[in-house]
Amino acid sequence: MIDYYEQLTQEEKEEVTEVIQTLYRQTFLLERKFDKRAGRMQYTKEYRTCTKHLEFFKAYFEVAGITLRENVHMGVIYIQGEQLWGEKLPRLATIYLLVLKLIYDEQMQTASSSSHVVTTLGAVNGKAGEFHVLKSLPSITEMRRTIALLKKYQIIEPLDVLEELNESTRLVIYPCIHTVLLGDDIRELLATFSEEDQIGDEAAIQSTLEDMPE
Repeated sequence: MIDYYEQLTQEEKEEVTEVIQTLYRQTFLLERKFDKRAGRMQYTKEYRTCTKHLEFFKAYFEVAGITLRENVHMGVIYIQGEQLWGEKLPRLATIYLLVLKLIYDEQMQTASSSSHVVTTLGAVNGKAGEFHVLKSLPSITEMRRTIALLKKYQIIEPLDVLEELNESTRLVIYPCIHTVLLGDDIRELLATFSEEDQIGDEAAIQSTLEDMPE
């Protein structure tokens, strides 16, 4: 493994380091992301680097007891292991994440040839309302902050300008939505948010891929 790394060019070493840091930070890599300038999905540099050196990355993470997997159908490379800790997200971000997973699954069941899904902020808030998990519609500032956070972790990609956020704002939901949720039933998890005595300010979101097809 060390010999393989030493034979790489300096540029390749830097690319490999970047991939390792990204996987540790967010546990997955997307094959394609939406490029607003091009107006379409574009292949990512990190994913190409990982597939090029896939066996090296598998051996590297194996030393730490972490498994690296590739889901070609979804276009996601991800890592799994007991050593990986889930992130803590604000309550609204957690609710949106669970709702986005429901919307993603529902749209994928309608026979989509794409691995990503497009929805709207209005649809997300509407679905949250169905489960009575929001006392009232969040403020524009809170929604904008939440969307920006989920964008940061590459869960979604807003297709419209965040400064003009409204119910019609379109959101691309990436297939990595599968990698950031507990394996429990999503509807049951949402139901717990409607019980105010059980709601905290934060909820842990733990990486898992129990719902993902191999």
